[in-house]
Amino acid sequence: MVKVTAPEIVVRPCSHFDDRPDPSDISLLVIHNISLPPATFNTPYIDDFFAGRLNCQAHPYFAGLAGVRVSAHCVIYRDGRIWQYVPFVQRAWHAGLSLFNGRDKCNDFSIGIELEGVDDVPFTESQYQALSSVCAWLICQFPGLTPERIVGHSDIAPGRKTDPGPAFNWTYFHQLLAQQLIAAGYNPPVTGDTA
Repeated sequence: MVKVTAPEIVVRPCSHFDDRPDPSDISLLVIHNISLPPATFNTPYIDDFFAGRLNCQAHPYFAGLAGVRVSAHCVIYRDGRIWQYVPFVQRAWHAGLSLFNGRDKCNDFSIGIELEGVDDVPFTESQYQALSSVCAWLICQFPGLTPERIVGHSDIAPGRKTDPGPAFNWTYFHQLLAQQLIAAGYNPPVTGDTA
């Protein structure tokens, strides 16, 4: 039996989610990035935004966020903290208009993880370690998830979204994820899907 220790996750308040059409159909993981204001780190504003309490007067950029209700299942901050905003079995509002392998409405069947960052600034070692840890744990929890079904927001919304961006090191992330899964004794399902 595959056993991966659950990473340390702090649950945070959020009401921006609803029920999935089929809670057993979790088969995609989408990596995003977010910073509020843009390219500014270590602020309370991501937490405030997902909790629905962002003061839109606090920064000029926030005026465009008034009334916006979005969320992700988790945010991984620059120091590696993992804060969970939506239970994994619920539907977070992270993907928007999206398409994966001919299937739209990716929020219905995906888990969304935000990295505090921007497209063109390298992510931290702590973030890669935390991301690979939580992804390995999720793969072992949800049989429909595989390493090949971890994508960027830009992959499911090309032309509309660019995150996690060129600064995200996919090769390094997949190496860390593979190490975690091998240590757990995970044997991937045999498929012809290499996407």
